[in-house]
Amino acid sequence: MMKGYIRNKQAKKAIDLFSEINNPDKFIINLLFNACAQLGTAKELSLVKKVSLNIPKSFHSDPFIQTSLIDALMKCGDTLAAQSLFDTIKTRNLFIYGAMMKGFIINNMASKAINIFNQIKDPNEVIVNLFFNACAQIGTEEALNLIIKVSSHIPQAFLSDSNLLSSLLDALMKCGNTVYAQSLFETSTMKTLSMYTAMMKGFIINNMADNAIKLFDDIKNPNEVTINLLFNACAQLGTAKELSLVKNVSSNMPKAFHQNSFIQTSLIDALMKCGDTLAAQSLFDTIKTRNLFIYGAMMKGNNHLGIHLF
Repeated sequence: MMKGYIRNKQAKKAIDLFSEINNPDKFIINLLFNACAQLGTAKELSLVKKVSLNIPKSFHSDPFIQTSLIDALMKCGDTLAAQSLFDTIKTRNLFIYGAMMKGFIINNMASKAINIFNQIKDPNEVIVNLFFNACAQIGTEEALNLIIKVSSHIPQAFLSDSNLLSSLLDALMKCGNTVYAQSLFETSTMKTLSMYTAMMKGFIINNMADNAIKLFDDIKNPNEVTINLLFNACAQLGTAKELSLVKNVSSNMPKAFHQNSFIQTSLIDALMKCGDTLAAQSLFDTIKTRNLFIYGAMMKGNNHLGIHLF
C-alpha cells in the first residue's frame, strides 16, 4: 500500500499508513523516507530525523536505508545533515554518491555535486548524467572545460544513452559552446525529443532563435515542450514571419495542447511580441482558468491593457 501511494504521488497517505505500523522493517522505513522525500517539507524533515534516530543501529549500515535517508534529507532541504551522514559512511556505492549529487543539484549547490563526482572512481551513466546537470547549473567556462574533459574520457557506449547525451547537449549549451553541441547532435543517429528539446532550449538561451526554429522543422511529432519552445523562439524574433508560423502551428496542434497553461502563456507571449495583440486578447478571453503567468504575458505584452485585466 505504501509503495502504491508513493507511486501515485500520494505520499501523505503512505506516511499516515506508516504511523499504524508497530515494528517497521527496513523495507517499510525505506518507503517512509521515499514518501517524505516526495513531499519535501519541514514537517517531513522532522519526521525523517525522528525515525532515523529511533531505528535499530543495524539499519544504519544498510545501503538502501543510507541512500533513501540522504535523498530525503536533501529533498527536505537539510544538506548539512545529509553531508554529515555521508561522511560517516565508510563503504559508499554509486547510489549513495548519486543521492548526494542529485541533492546538491536540487539545492543549487552544483559545485559540491562536482566535488562528490571527483571522489568516484568508476562513474556509471547516471552519475555522469548528474555531473553534466551540475555543470549546466554553473554555466561557466570552467564548467565547460570540465564537461569537455569528462565527455572525452567516458566510454563511447555512454554516448549512445539518449538521456546522457541530452544532458551533455544541455550542459554545453548552458556553458555557451553551441558549436560543439551542434556537432554532437548532428553526429547522433538516434535523435530523441529530449535531445531536440535540449538543442532548441540551448539555441534560445544563446539568442539563436532562428536555429531553434529550423530544428523544430525537423521534428515529426512535436510534443507540448517542443511547441512551447518554438513559441519562445518566435517571441524572441518577433517578426511577421514568426507570427505566421505561430498561428500555423497553434491552429494545427492537438486540441489538448490548448489546455496546457504553459502553452497558453508562451502562445500569448509570442502573439504579443510579434505584434498581434488582438489575437492574444482573443485567446486570453477563451481561457477560463488563468494563472499569474498568463496574466503576466498579457500585461507584459501591452502595458495599456494591464490595468484592465483585473
